[in-house]
Amino acid sequence: AGVLPGTACEPKMTTVGSQDTTGPMTADELKELACLKFLSPMFMQSFCHTAAYPKPADVKMHKTLPGFIIERGGVPLKPGDGVIHSWLNRLLLPDTVGTGGDSHTRFPIGISFPAGSGLVAFAGAMGFMPLDMPESVLVRFKGKLNPGITLRDVVNAIPYWAIKQGKLTVPKKNKINIFNGRILEMEGLPDLTVEQAFELTDAAAERSAAAGCIQLSKESVATYLRSNVALMKKMIADGYHDAQTLQNRIDAVNEWLKNPQLLEADKNADATGAYADVIEIDLAEITEPILACPNDPDDVKLLSEVAGTPINDVFLGSCMTNIGHFRAAAEIWRGLKFNPNVRTWICPPTRMDQQQLKDEAYFSVYSAFGARIEIAGCSLCMGNQARVPDGVTMFSTSTRNFDDRIGDGAKVFLGSAELGAVAATMGKLPTVEEFMAICKDKVEPKKDAIYKYLQFDEMPEYK
Repeated sequence: AGVLPGTACEPKMTTVGSQDTTGPMTADELKELACLKFLSPMFMQSFCHTAAYPKPADVKMHKTLPGFIIERGGVPLKPGDGVIHSWLNRLLLPDTVGTGGDSHTRFPIGISFPAGSGLVAFAGAMGFMPLDMPESVLVRFKGKLNPGITLRDVVNAIPYWAIKQGKLTVPKKNKINIFNGRILEMEGLPDLTVEQAFELTDAAAERSAAAGCIQLSKESVATYLRSNVALMKKMIADGYHDAQTLQNRIDAVNEWLKNPQLLEADKNADATGAYADVIEIDLAEITEPILACPNDPDDVKLLSEVAGTPINDVFLGSCMTNIGHFRAAAEIWRGLKFNPNVRTWICPPTRMDQQQLKDEAYFSVYSAFGARIEIAGCSLCMGNQARVPDGVTMFSTSTRNFDDRIGDGAKVFLGSAELGAVAATMGKLPTVEEFMAICKDKVEPKKDAIYKYLQFDEMPEYK
């Protein structure tokens, strides 16, 4: 209570995430802190950045780091389990604070402040973290999405609206960015599932925001938490450690479910000038896909401005995706043959998504289309494992498109999986009319089945 912008505070770290590119450094810093037991109640270690194509040092880390984490009461994932964010989100407590050693540690429930390896070690060891509370920028959504418009278009609408209002500029010289170093708060989409909401909070990293949070309904959060309890119980049954840490989190989640309560902004917060700025976006005004253009996530344009651009590679994966995106792509590709002019990459974010897609026979569609299926994890998004050929033009659902990140000299567009799937079939960015026609024919009739998310408490193998 009483924490205002500029306040120096020490919030409790209920959830801390460590990923594998910085994990060894975090382990060294935990030794320096003489940490024998994590005081943060949940510390997770992933191997999502190095699992697919491990180097000798990675192989050694995969064998030694899990034991180090388990000894201190942490929860290490296994290589091939998938992206840390898609997992860590499953272990969260509502309205609590966390951190992680990856800039995309952006909780869809509660709030997180990403940090370097040293501060992650401190937060895990001590159970709190020093923080100078930033100001907030509010993005308020209203209206309803038009057919064919996705949440990724809503993600890109935030910088698009900010640019139109002079609150964000693309050129680096004398750059204006209203979000820089602030908390990006979002409201007006309370009925999103938590998986959907993460697409919006995750992208707060690309806005250079210190953190992101979103107002959701108690029903959405409770549904997600019941699913997560089933997942954590299955983790214990499957031998994941630390079993007591997982059980403690199950107990804490169940305690919240007994009396669900969520924090929300004061009704008059924007009227009293509590926000650094307020941006209102009418979803009905988004009438065509919006995508980030090479090579800057702030350089957003309407599809009609870049339609017809040839595409050599398409990547559908990263923490910005969920199972609905992969079903939608498969429905767009169903009945089509291999396109020899486009390399298509498929990488579900978790092994659970991957298994469900197999069980629903979508892998046969990917195979017929000639898509290359990567082990669950970060894949092309990180750029330290698989890479595209030099100088190609590609479409990606990944988080970032900085120069040379995915391939040397590659020109990378960022947008929705649905738009990427269409681009893969045509070898170019489609016109708005072409894209809408395909969505209307292949996606809209099946949208309820396509955009159905993993609810572990309703799946027999998790009971």
